Amino acid sequence: MEFKHIPIMLNECIENLNIKQNGIYVDATLGGAGHSLEIAKRLGKEGVLLGIDKDIDAIKVSSERLKNFKCKVILVNDDFKNLKQILRDHNIDKIDGLLADLGVSSYQIDEVNRGFSYSKDANLDMRMDKTQSLNACEIVNNYSEKDLIRILFDYGEENYAKKIARNIVETRKTKKIQTTQELVKIIENSVPLKLLHRGGSVAKKTFQALRIEVNKELESLQKLLDDIIDCLNPKGRLCVITFHSLEDRLVKKCFNYNSSGCICPKEFPICVCNHKPIIKLITKKPITPSDSEIKTNSRSSSSKLRVAEKI
Repeated sequence: MEFKHIPIMLNECIENLNIKQNGIYVDATLGGAGHSLEIAKRLGKEGVLLGIDKDIDAIKVSSERLKNFKCKVILVNDDFKNLKQILRDHNIDKIDGLLADLGVSSYQIDEVNRGFSYSKDANLDMRMDKTQSLNACEIVNNYSEKDLIRILFDYGEENYAKKIARNIVETRKTKKIQTTQELVKIIENSVPLKLLHRGGSVAKKTFQALRIEVNKELESLQKLLDDIIDCLNPKGRLCVITFHSLEDRLVKKCFNYNSSGCICPKEFPICVCNHKPIIKLITKKPITPSDSEIKTNSRSSSSKLRVAEKI
């Protein structure tokens, strides 16, 4: 299957990265190199493009797509949470910009045997890194009811987490839950009947929650946010595209904290924290895709782009 992924808000990302010909830029979520291709086009011989992806398929495809550019291209099969170590491994001190397009790629959703989609039957998997041992099947069949409730509520914001978790535990007592459609049926039997006749699948939140847990997505994002500002050169740009409130909340919190001066409680008469801003917000409010982009790529509809610059 061809690795297809339409880059979200491509023009907005490239414009806000503020690319210099001789700069060093990181695409932390390489995918099919949709964004990276446009970054590479703008880099000269002295420029460096570093692409990171947990999915080896992305690395293989992108290595072909990026092989004929003037700039130096480095592709790394790793988790972006390891950014600092990756930079050290390639003797890179500071970078001029980083783009992170979070979530799952269209290729991963559409490749049936990866088990990301709730609309196609496949083995429960959901691993972005196919070499790791933990997958969705392991979670569904072995996590305690309490842990399943926690995951579904915290990562899926699922109102019927308790009922879904209880029905998963009851089902697996007699039969291992192995496929996506087996799980979808359990979910459908756990929610009010009226929800089945509304638009969209009632399995969406559960599948999101399992995917986040399998790939430790929020932990990786938090580590990246903790490290990235220290890795940027002055005036270096950070562009992050989120797709749900959990991701966006982490990015917004990071941006607001690091762009703020005094963070003392309001009742303090004078500042005692000595907190200084280390970034400035380029986007006070997130950029969202245009109506025409949403029309041509419906998967972009929930995306938000936040941009900050190192002071």
